[in-house]
Amino acid sequence: QAQLVESGGGLVQPGGSLRLSCAASGSIFSINRMAWYRQAPGKQRELVALITSGGTTNYADSVKGRFAISRDNAKNMVFLQMNSLKLEDTAVYYCNAVLDTVASGVSIYWGQGTQVTVSS
Repeated sequence: QAQLVESGGGLVQPGGSLRLSCAASGSIFSINRMAWYRQAPGKQRELVALITSGGTTNYADSVKGRFAISRDNAKNMVFLQMNSLKLEDTAVYYCNAVLDTVASGVSIYWGQGTQVTVSS
C-alpha cells in the first residue's frame, strides 16, 4: 500500500522560515503531479503549490515569491520551502500526489497533514 508521509511542520514567528518534506513509499511505478494543500480552521482546503513530473510549478497568489516547491524524483520526495511566513499561513499542510502503483494503478494520495503555526 502506497502512502505519503509529511514532516517539518512546527511553530515559527512571523517572517520566519520552515521547510516541509513529503516522502512517498510503497510499490510505486511512477509519480506524476505532486502538490501541497493547506486547510486553516473554518476554511476550505486550498492548493498552495504544485509541481509536475517535468518540473513545472504553479503557486497560489498568496504564496508567490515566498514559497518554493521542489521534488527529488530519485527519492520520491517533494518539498515546500516557506519563507517570510505570515500569520495567515497558519494551517494544516497536506501533501498530495498522483501515484501509479502496483496495487491501485493511477490514484490520488494524501498525507496525514502537518501543522504549521505562525505566531509571535
